Amino acid sequence: MNKFSLQIIKTTLLAVIVFFNYSVFAQSDFSLVSGADLKVTGTSTLHDWDMKSSTATGKAQITLENGKVVNVKNVTITMPAESIKSGKSGMDKNAYTALKTKNHKDVKFTLKELIAKGNGFEATGDFTIAGVTKSAKFPVTASVAGDKVTFKGQHDFKLTDYNIDPPTALMGTVKTGNEVSIHFNVTFQPTK
Repeated sequence: MNKFSLQIIKTTLLAVIVFFNYSVFAQSDFSLVSGADLKVTGTSTLHDWDMKSSTATGKAQITLENGKVVNVKNVTITMPAESIKSGKSGMDKNAYTALKTKNHKDVKFTLKELIAKGNGFEATGDFTIAGVTKSAKFPVTASVAGDKVTFKGQHDFKLTDYNIDPPTALMGTVKTGNEVSIHFNVTFQPTK
């Protein structure tokens, strides 16, 4: 074998190794799987309450390495504001009025940064609720099953942070607490 042939083999092997490493660690486009588990919880002077939605769209760029999430960016999740339901039409109506859904149809989250922290991550991003965008920081866990990635977490905030007056009912005798939480359990799969 001559020197030139040996050089071609070395170059080809190097190219294969570089390509293989790139393909294993390349960032891939993912889409939100239908049936997201989204919930808003809070309190009132009468009882604790929750409203749930399984309707959302989303996308992300996720890098997996050895079955673990190593990088996530360009995440957006959008939930139609009137998709959250309490099971009580009066409560839903009051919530939609408070969320100003006639003018602001969606609740949206956009990730700015995801940093590994302990066994999970710390997410920093923007929530847009009732037309007001605020930055938020909260813990997130990630798990990988096959080619799907599931993120779970919770963000606590005050309604007044988003210029939302806590709803009232029965001529003001029942008042919603200002502190609420968004709980999420969402799964992404590779975009087809």
